[in-house]
Amino acid sequence: MKHTGKQNMAAVLIAVLLAGCIPMTTATTAYATDATRKKLQEAQNQKSQAQEDLNQTQEDLQNLNQEKDSLQGALNTLNSQLKEVSNNLEELETQIDDKEAEIEQTQEDLAEAKATEELQYESMKKRIQFIYETQDYVMLEMLFASANFSDFLNRSDYIDQLSAYDRKKLQEYTETKEQIQATEKQLEEEKKELDDYKAQVEVEKSRVSGLVGQTSTSIAGKKNEISQAEAEALAYEQSIKEQEENISKLQAQLAEEIRLSQLAAQSAWRDISEVGFAEGDRYLLANLIYCEAGGEGYAGQLAVGSVVINRVLSSVYPDSVVGVIYQGRQFSPVASGRLAIALAEGRATASCYQAADDAMKGNTNVGNCVYFRTPIEGLSGINIGGHVFY
Repeated sequence: MKHTGKQNMAAVLIAVLLAGCIPMTTATTAYATDATRKKLQEAQNQKSQAQEDLNQTQEDLQNLNQEKDSLQGALNTLNSQLKEVSNNLEELETQIDDKEAEIEQTQEDLAEAKATEELQYESMKKRIQFIYETQDYVMLEMLFASANFSDFLNRSDYIDQLSAYDRKKLQEYTETKEQIQATEKQLEEEKKELDDYKAQVEVEKSRVSGLVGQTSTSIAGKKNEISQAEAEALAYEQSIKEQEENISKLQAQLAEEIRLSQLAAQSAWRDISEVGFAEGDRYLLANLIYCEAGGEGYAGQLAVGSVVINRVLSSVYPDSVVGVIYQGRQFSPVASGRLAIALAEGRATASCYQAADDAMKGNTNVGNCVYFRTPIEGLSGINIGGHVFY
């Protein structure tokens, strides 16, 4: 039987005290409320533990929020860096396009220059060939054909100017070719530098994107942890609320049991000879004994039957076997349905019937005790089999 009949427990125990199960002293009154006091203390301890857990969870939640805010700040910074890198990359790509256009134009100019170079080269080659083959003769002929010395000097000066002109054109051609080649080389180097820098920017962009992804994942993880912590905090808060309600109920129950104990001290008990048992009481009691102590020895079975009959004799409880057994929240086999099954199948043994017969004759091995349960710390009484009777 579970200790669930809270409102009647104190009164019955006081009645037991009056009947001689436990001597009536100030201390014995506590027996009726020991279980409730213990439950009250346990509830208070559970509330304190829940409050500690809630405080720790709230501290963890605060730390998680700080970590999330820090990660969010880092993510914002990384996003700004990523945007800057992307902008730089676009600007560099524009510069590269411009440089490539310049290189293309320079290559066209170079091709044109090479064509001019080829023409100039052919012209100079013929000029040099002419000079090499006939210049000395022509020059001499021009000089000897001078009309006078003044004409000779003029023709000599013309020959010098012609030679200087040839040298000048050759020098210009050479310088133009070298300048175009240098420009082409410079543009190619600039293009390579820009390509290298573009590759570096892409690497940096990839690195920052990776950091953004990692940070976003971390933030998501923190959000999940925060959600779990918030759920735990809510559960602790609900638990504390329930414990507070339970404590209030236990405090009220304790006061009620004390009141019933005082009332039971003044109640009367009948003699067994005054009880008239109804048909079926023996069958009902034997099957209840089977459900509560069927696996124990005869002493344990008689003790269970004695408690039922003691309640029938007490003015605090119903005055019939049926009324006592089916009183609300008193015997667990009734609530669980095990008694109904036992009654339907007639499971009571011969030993259970013997214990029922002896109890109904007024025989008892637990005095006037009206409660029994599995032993718990702080509860005193008569220990028989797997139960303590009080």
